[in-house]
Amino acid sequence: MAKAKSVKKLKDAMHALQKSLSFSGTRPERLLEECTSEDEQLMVVPEDVKEGHFAVLAVHGQRPPKRYVVSLRCLSHPLFLRLLEMAGEEFGFRQSGALAVPCRPSELERIIREL
Repeated sequence: MAKAKSVKKLKDAMHALQKSLSFSGTRPERLLEECTSEDEQLMVVPEDVKEGHFAVLAVHGQRPPKRYVVSLRCLSHPLFLRLLEMAGEEFGFRQSGALAVPCRPSELERIIREL
């Protein structure tokens, strides 16, 4: 039963991430023209986030978050998937902007290097 809940949470997180990444194929100027609310305008993809990548914030304790731009390949890494589960539990699935994950920057850097 607990495993089924974890799988559902992970699927929800993946769906939210995929939804936010679906805007990456749209030119930011065009996206802003089509936005109807302030929340939608927050979905513009920053210039440093290339196609096939997304922004992640490593959030740990009281330290300022550290931002990374990582490949979508991270979504197949077991430790990163665990971070997504933890992010859902700690921050919820309705994050805007970069995806915040609860870990030290060094832990996220290790996952990135393993790719």
